Order: sequence, then C-alpha cells, then structure tokens
Amino acid sequence: MSDPEFLEADVVLFLHDQALREYGGIQGVKDEGMLHSALGRPENKLVYADTGIPDLFDLAAAYAYGLAANHPFNDGNKRTAWGCCVLFLKANGVELDVAAPRAVEQMLRLVEGRVDEVAFAAWLRVSRRG
Repeated sequence: MSDPEFLEADVVLFLHDQALREYGGIQGVKDEGMLHSALGRPENKLVYADTGIPDLFDLAAAYAYGLAANHPFNDGNKRTAWGCCVLFLKANGVELDVAAPRAVEQMLRLVEGRVDEVAFAAWLRVSRRG
C-alpha cells in the first residue's frame, strides 16, 4: 500500500460543522486533546502496527472509533466519525455502498461496544462499492 492520504484537522472540523448544519446540534470542540488523539490514531496504527500492515479499512475504522469514542465535540461525534471514515476512504480511492440506516446502526454498534474496531473494518471491507 502506498502512503495513504490522512485527514487534516481543518477538514474534520469542516465535516463536523456540515453535519451540525444538516442535522442540528451544539457547535464546538469540547476537548482538543481528544480530537488530536483521535486524528492521530490511524497514523499511529500504520506506524506501530504489531500484527501486519493495516489496510485502508483498518485505518478508516481507526478514524471512526477514535472520533466516536473520544467524544471531542460537544455534539455530532458519531456523525463526524462516520463522515471522516467515508472521506478518508474516498480520498484514498475507495467508495462504500452503504445505506444511511445501516451506517447509523453500525456506528451505534461500534460506540456501544457490540462490535470492535477489527469487526468494523471487516464490515467496511465487505461494504466496498464495486
């Protein structure tokens, strides 16, 4: 795998603002440290992987889990996490074929601990378009 395109913080903040504009919610970052921790998670996973080289789906799952679990925003954490997951894959040439209700269900399962990051990545793999 060539070096992936990671998401910059300003892009993530833009996605967060867009999600709140579309669906409503309280603006603002609650914890910048948690935001930067979540955004660094995929890069750390790539550099320090102890079991093989993570693929794009593993890294996208790291964005989804990190942002949803860290709760860096006042509101819209899961929506932003999903948006970042999708955008990261798209920026790296991968598109998903997932209906919105299924995405909501999977994000809730991830946040509630009913699926782990590995299982979420596996679901992303089988949800690849084409």
